[in-house]
Amino acid sequence: FELIEQAIEDRRRRQMAKLSATLSEADWTGMLIGGSREMRQLHHIIRLVAGRRSTVLITGETGTGKELAAQALHDASRRRGGPFIAVNLGAIPPTLVASELFGAARGAYTGSVQGQEGYFRKAHGGTLLLDEIGEATPEVQVMLLRTLETGEVHPVGTQSPHRVDVRVLSATDADLEARAAAGEFRAPLLHRLGGYEIWLPPLRERRDDIG
Repeated sequence: FELIEQAIEDRRRRQMAKLSATLSEADWTGMLIGGSREMRQLHHIIRLVAGRRSTVLITGETGTGKELAAQALHDASRRRGGPFIAVNLGAIPPTLVASELFGAARGAYTGSVQGQEGYFRKAHGGTLLLDEIGEATPEVQVMLLRTLETGEVHPVGTQSPHRVDVRVLSATDADLEARAAAGEFRAPLLHRLGGYEIWLPPLRERRDDIG
């Protein structure tokens, strides 16, 4: 009887795991609407890439759903129980980007009356999307590269590093390879950010999804 009960319990667990995976996929695929060949291919790529630990660079024109694709990558991954934080670098004043991302010690800059945790530490155990990554200043590019290489952040105004467990996704509508060739974007950082690259097609190239 014990063997029979164990077999029934094992089967129940397999069924629950399969149901959970199906529900999870339904959650993230529902964000990326469309039945065209291009969208089916995108779903397939997200399934393949979501389980990896590497960085992902999401490219495409404005309005193609880059943040939705990043959210789907998070929701389809093992990190879905952790935080998903999206940061638009183009919306942060250049003088504040470093402290917003990496944190800052109290008094590190004018008007800083208390310490700042930073988005990397807030996203610990989850996923951080760096949207409009092409807007990163040279200083921030250097700091990002160091963090991706070491897994540590150095808050502004302190030499004490903090270990972070964060999967970094980035998104842009800019041609970063051309900018790197022109010396406007650090090539080593582009290499680190693009462990995988996912290109999102515009709606005009997905005619099956129109009307």
